[in-house]
Formats: sequence, C-alpha cells, structure tokens
Amino acid sequence: MTQTGTVIKSTGSWYNVRLDADGAVLQCRIVGKFRLDDVVLTNPVAVGDQVEIQPEGAGQGMIKKILPRRNYVVRQSPRRKHDLHLLAANIDQAVLIVTAAHPNLKPGFIDRFLLMTEPHEIPVTIVFNKGDLYEDKDVAAFFAMKEIYEKIGYRVLATSVPERKGLDALVEVLKNKTTLLSGQSGVGKSSLINAIQPNLGLRTGEISDYSGKGQHTTTFAEMFELDFGGRIIDTPGIKMLAFNNKDPQNVAHAFREFFELSEHCKFGASCLHRNEPGCAVRKAVAEGGVSEIRYANYLGILEEVEDQNYWERWKDM
Repeated sequence: MTQTGTVIKSTGSWYNVRLDADGAVLQCRIVGKFRLDDVVLTNPVAVGDQVEIQPEGAGQGMIKKILPRRNYVVRQSPRRKHDLHLLAANIDQAVLIVTAAHPNLKPGFIDRFLLMTEPHEIPVTIVFNKGDLYEDKDVAAFFAMKEIYEKIGYRVLATSVPERKGLDALVEVLKNKTTLLSGQSGVGKSSLINAIQPNLGLRTGEISDYSGKGQHTTTFAEMFELDFGGRIIDTPGIKMLAFNNKDPQNVAHAFREFFELSEHCKFGASCLHRNEPGCAVRKAVAEGGVSEIRYANYLGILEEVEDQNYWERWKDM
C-alpha cells in the first residue's frame, strides 16, 4: 500500500520523505525517469515535493509518483548546462540572503535570482546580511538597493548576527510559511539560520582568504521545522546563475515593472525594450521612473541568453 509524504532532504540519489500519516522519515529512491515540461532534470524530485511512496521495510521506500506541484523554483544546472536543477517545490515564499560586503554583491545577482521566482509569482524578501561589517560605502549601497527593490514591491531587510539586528523582523517573515532560503556562497546564511533557530546547529564557514569567495557549508537541500512555526528549505550557496532554459521574452516578462509598462509600448508585451520605437520602459528609464541598474542588469542577462542559446541552437550543425 502506498503512502503520501513530503520530501525533506535530497542528496542526489536518495530522498528523505516524512510520511503524512505518522511523521516517520523514510529514505527513498525513485522509480523511472521524471521530467519537467519535457526538460531533463538533474534532480527529478525536489525538497518540498509531495510524493506517493511504497515502503520497503527497514526505514526505506520507493517514490512511485510526484503529486502535482503548486509551484517550483528551477535553475540551469551548474554542472550540466543542458539540464535543469530543481531547488524547491510547493513554497509560500523565498528569502534571498545577500550582503553588500564580505563578499561583495555580484552585479545582477539579485535580478538573476528573481528571474527564477517571478514566473510563479513567488513572493521574495531580500535580506542584506553582515551589516556589522559594512563601511560607509556599503551602507550607501544597501540603502540604494533597498529603494530600488521596495519600489517595485519586494521587501528588503538588513541583518547582523553579532549585533542581533533584524533577526526579529526575519522571524516574522518566516513564521508559519514554507520558505526557500537561498543566497550567494559566503553571505552567512547558516549563521543567520542558527541565530534564529539555535538547535539546528548548521555548519558555518569562512570567506576564503585566497579567492575572497564564500565556501559551501550546505551540501544538500534540506527542510527544517521552525520552533516558532513554519519551515525553511536550506539550499547550497549559489556561485552563479545562468539561463539557457530561458528565451528573451521570458526574461522581459520576469522584470515585473517592465511587464507592467509594456502595455504602453508600441509593440506591447512583445517589446524587448532595447531599440524598439515607442518603448515605454526605455522612456521610464530616461525619466528616472525605472532603475538604471535594473535595466542594465536586464540588458546583460538578455544578451547572455541570446548568445548562449544561439550557440546551443547551432552546435550540431
């Protein structure tokens, strides 16, 4: 007899599933191949997935079916660029952890992350961590980014673990929600989780003195229950985000303020907001109504998607 449960940890070949009936956790494998919209996945089952399993005794089972997802977050696989990698499924929101310093925020990183969540209208809170390490220029950069993203509807917080700043606000964001927690490598994500939920004891790391980049401290995606209500899905730190699974129109529609303005473009929703005549987005950028930083990031992603996908289309010819 099959039972239903929730995937709470993915290690690549095994999946920990918490059963709905009694809360028991079974180690499960999968049967057959699962695809997402006919695209090959490096991990066909994601943390947060609701599944049907066949118990096999000795604390193990077999995943027979993935139940319909209400949403999911997917990225291009960092190791196999032709495939996609599921980060999480069935979430209420995402919290993106970044920092203005130690390590420095990568240009366009926030917008690249939002390109994954926006298609499913997943709410995102952007958390600038390590505030205790900011110099004056970093503080100025934080307030500039806060203004940009709050203006278009994203919540922005500042946190510092040593100073215990912003932690209560973060708890309120997470309370009674299922949240994907993600961010650049080295932004202090594990330290932040430990500060609000000490009993998890997640491993933390330091910034590499040699490269200035963060070290991975989370190896696999895993769901944790929060004492104050809700659950988080912790994911490995992200070093880069690429999008050969996107086309230019996908990118344009994922920038929410561009999409809203596109109804005033001469070519409507098909406008890519570059050189088209009568473009409302370019007009708004020139008049200060749309962030020049967001627009520059958009153009960079658009060019990258077109170049990468051009060579993908012609690679076999």
